[in-house]
Amino acid sequence: MSENDRYFFIDESVPVDPISGERPIKLKYCSGGQWKVSSTDTYMPCYNPSTGAVIALAPQCSSEEVEETVQAAKKAFVGWSTTPVSKRVQVLYKMKALLDENLEELTVLLAKEMSKKYQEAMGDILKVTEVVEFACGAPHIMKGEALMQVSTNYDTSLYREPMGVFAGIPPWNFPAMIPHGWMTPICIATGNCMVLKAASFVPQSAMRVMELWKEAGIPDGVINVITAGRDQAELLLRHPDIKGISFVGSTKVGLHIYSTAAAHGKRVQALCEAKNHALVLRDCKLERTAQGIMNAFTGCAGQRCMALPVIVVENAIADELVALLKKFSSEVTLGKAWLPDTGMGPVVNEGHRQFVTGWIDKAEQEGASIILDGRNPELPEGCEKGFFVGPTIVDHVTEEMSCGRNEIFGPVLCIKRVENFEEGLALMNDNPFGNGSVIYTQNGYYARQFAYRTHAGMVGVNVGIPVPLGIFGFTGHKQSFFGDLHVMGRDGFNFFTESKCVTQTWFPEEGEIDTKVDTWDGTITSMPTDK
Repeated sequence: MSENDRYFFIDESVPVDPISGERPIKLKYCSGGQWKVSSTDTYMPCYNPSTGAVIALAPQCSSEEVEETVQAAKKAFVGWSTTPVSKRVQVLYKMKALLDENLEELTVLLAKEMSKKYQEAMGDILKVTEVVEFACGAPHIMKGEALMQVSTNYDTSLYREPMGVFAGIPPWNFPAMIPHGWMTPICIATGNCMVLKAASFVPQSAMRVMELWKEAGIPDGVINVITAGRDQAELLLRHPDIKGISFVGSTKVGLHIYSTAAAHGKRVQALCEAKNHALVLRDCKLERTAQGIMNAFTGCAGQRCMALPVIVVENAIADELVALLKKFSSEVTLGKAWLPDTGMGPVVNEGHRQFVTGWIDKAEQEGASIILDGRNPELPEGCEKGFFVGPTIVDHVTEEMSCGRNEIFGPVLCIKRVENFEEGLALMNDNPFGNGSVIYTQNGYYARQFAYRTHAGMVGVNVGIPVPLGIFGFTGHKQSFFGDLHVMGRDGFNFFTESKCVTQTWFPEEGEIDTKVDTWDGTITSMPTDK
């Protein structure tokens, strides 16, 4: 592959990074099937969070370059939307094979740029593959509905059709899964085109996967990738050629995107913050529950909207559970994210490290008990300048404390104590967010009551991270989601398509026909006079 075909280039004027001793690469943007060097003078540093080294520089593309990508997608839509769906999915079949072939490379790249440990980074890539596989079912899932003789001599068929150009605005915490899993496969399988604004902190995974789409045979302009600032992203929300926006990020920004884009006539799915809670009943399998909770709050260093940052535990077992959680969490080893033996990686950058440790400070100030403190963790050689926060456990958190209600997005577990099931469920349902909700119990009655009565969209019974497979939707509720149609599942296909109903009647070539036409032109089932 020549340098012109790669997503990056070497600029000898860029200083060597003092930590790594290597020169950071400069990244391009992809428009109309071509990797291009941006005209901007503004580049954002991208770090290896495990070491603190700058590994790449991401361009903050100009408004003109954003417009260029939109027009490239608009041009590509003409041919792609009329390509038979059975041929469109052939590209996805090839893409699945390429993802499998390049899994190890993609895993290490993602771990180095974002901070997920090796197994988590591999899962990020495998989640792309999962939705690509699901989207290969487009020929079946896009099938419409039809009924002959809906009224006398009239037939009606419903079709689902692509709409045009969509914009994807993914976050930094899942650099591959969200842009190229949640957003892209169903969009293009249904015949649309995509402009992805990759997260500037962590754009390399999205760009490398874009190279694989090109290798798989995606036509020029069907998928375009840029990095840009907020002002340029704002153009996408109002652009007349953009038909819809898929966004994942904070609730504040999500609400702005939802209200702005919807006001400009666009479809929007905005997946936002969470503060997932788990109710732990006294009859749970205590040690297995503690292991599940530890995994759920330390996984991805807590940087996922389906993390488990709060448990609501019955007082009868609270002390014993807290002791187990402290024991298991203390055993988590920190280290370079891409090494298979690392137990937990760092957070994404220094600004986020300070944000997370600031919340631990706040919890202490609010009167909570710091049972395990990760603010100054011991680090292995080579990680001294990395952005690490160790597992942190905060006990005796009350509803008045902001640390128990706001998203911290780090490896911090808040513990709230209650007397019984009803008190715990009421406390959880008062949560303004509604992504995940979990119960740990061996009691089938309480498990069913919880699943029925909890106010969240993804429910786990003894499952700490109840993320559904791509064949289902990612169904957040309340302030965790703004929109009507979720990502993935059947909702995903409905979001990227619009319905068209065709009603028809035909007349005989010979003989007399009834020339009388009533006000409904035959499209009402019957009139009283017909009986």
